[in-house]
Amino acid sequence: MKLSFRYAIAAIVMAGALFLLSPTLMPEDINLPGASRISLGLDLKGGVQLTLGVDTEKAVQSALINSGQVLRQKAREAGITVLGPRQMPGGVQELIIARANQVDAFLALAKKDAPQVVPGTPRTGSDGAVHLPYSFTPAFVKQTQDLAVDQVLRTISSRIDQFGVAEPDIRKQQGDRILIQLPGLTNVNRAVQLVEKSADLSFHLVRDDISQGYLPPGVAFYPMTGKHGEATNAKLALDSTPLLSGKEVADARPGFDNKNTSMVSLSFTPRGAALFEMATGEHVGKRLAIVLDGTIHSAPVIQEKIAGGTASISGQFTPEEAQDLAISLRSGSLAAPVHVLEQRTVGPALGEASITSGILAALIGTLAVMIIMPLRYGWSGMLANGMLLCTLSLLMGGMAALGATLTLPGIAGVVLTIGMAVDANVLIFERIREELALGLTPPKAIKAGFERANLSIVDSNLTTIIVAAILYQFGTGPVRGFAVTLTLGIIASMFSAIFLSVIASVCAAGTSGVPGGSLMLIPLACGLFGIDQDTAMQVVAVGFIISVLQDSTETGLNSSSDVLFTIAACYRADRIRAEQEAAKNNCGNN
Repeated sequence: MKLSFRYAIAAIVMAGALFLLSPTLMPEDINLPGASRISLGLDLKGGVQLTLGVDTEKAVQSALINSGQVLRQKAREAGITVLGPRQMPGGVQELIIARANQVDAFLALAKKDAPQVVPGTPRTGSDGAVHLPYSFTPAFVKQTQDLAVDQVLRTISSRIDQFGVAEPDIRKQQGDRILIQLPGLTNVNRAVQLVEKSADLSFHLVRDDISQGYLPPGVAFYPMTGKHGEATNAKLALDSTPLLSGKEVADARPGFDNKNTSMVSLSFTPRGAALFEMATGEHVGKRLAIVLDGTIHSAPVIQEKIAGGTASISGQFTPEEAQDLAISLRSGSLAAPVHVLEQRTVGPALGEASITSGILAALIGTLAVMIIMPLRYGWSGMLANGMLLCTLSLLMGGMAALGATLTLPGIAGVVLTIGMAVDANVLIFERIREELALGLTPPKAIKAGFERANLSIVDSNLTTIIVAAILYQFGTGPVRGFAVTLTLGIIASMFSAIFLSVIASVCAAGTSGVPGGSLMLIPLACGLFGIDQDTAMQVVAVGFIISVLQDSTETGLNSSSDVLFTIAACYRADRIRAEQEAAKNNCGNN
């Protein structure tokens, strides 16, 4: 690759990294368009960590009921009388076929329209009806469980996004578990209520004609909340099959009623509005229970058919509870119940201490490397230090670009990157030393050193990236944070060592192919040493002419040693000229 292209790519990459990193270095009230800050993890910023368990068996049972209802509807369309589904002891679902001569027709229908359903052994009841238990295939059970966890993950993510937590970390773990990290949040109880609430909303018809005794099939008792939302012993008999479910809710907003009491107003989808209007029109004068997560919040009397697709839920909510309920209803109900397995709170003070110790470790490691490298490799070590700073800039810029979260193990990955970043330079420098010992000129030694060391650098770093990828795939939060910073650090160090170091080495050694390429360093160095600029530029001009006439990158004033020799010559010429002028002045005075 030509050096001109290398210069352009290096400039673009470094400028992009600095642009992406700049918001993190600026005060929080200054925001740049198109750039974001590096997020701090729970262990650095403080907050709440929850581990949730998903009850996937409940999801399978719900899917069984839904499949039974679908089969019942299909059978009705085919002229087959089917009752149910009904849950039996042991979690078994069954359908009841009223006529025994329709069993074969129903089995053929189930095989065609519901291949995931496995019918059990039918039994004939005393009334002549056939009771048919059914279940799912093992493959469909596994698919339903995985889908339930994924849906719960999406629903909880939507709730937390609407809750307003910045940079939440929500991911699925093995064993039907979900890990939630909420940096900056300290109200554990509210977080638990928000993620645990199933938000399973349904509208049921109240069966006031049934006493507390015998319950016919399809009817169940539901508990009621008190006037102030507390649990009570009161129960109402409701139809188990809802007239309308919460899936038809298009929007939910907190508000206040005419008594200035908190409530949640609902807006239905067009299909839900039509169903709600039909249901209220058919049951005027009866009570309609609003059931949320298996508890009756209110059961008003239907005075007339309700059109317009709106409703409201009241129940002595606080404004905060009404807001959380609206968030839960907007994001949808959970596909399966969840329960908190572990909860942990990290205080901000612990986060500040972690940041301080992490930054201190990174600074000590950086200073140690930057001191040892020049002592061991001289000016080449200074070049390696420059590449180290470029690597850190690329690493942090990459984290900002990917929206990665910096955790305490991530800081450990940064410290490890500091040591690994100079490792590539050490390989290159040692290889160049070997080539120089074989008698090659500095330009050829640099070229051979980079070419022969690159293969070892790429091989060693690729194996480390593979390990980091495995850590990210199978690790949890802290391990993933370490894997992210380690991977980005390796990529940045490879770019700096293989790409940027070539440019810096070529410029320093004057092997860029431009005659007298490193002569540009002479005037600056002469100024630092206090040498007269006129004398320096005269020597530079002579050296440049020699380089052009020789047309070679290996001779003339094109290497660092030639530069130092020229500076020394300039310094000597400047001293002689000063002595001659002083002698001339002394003669004139005499």
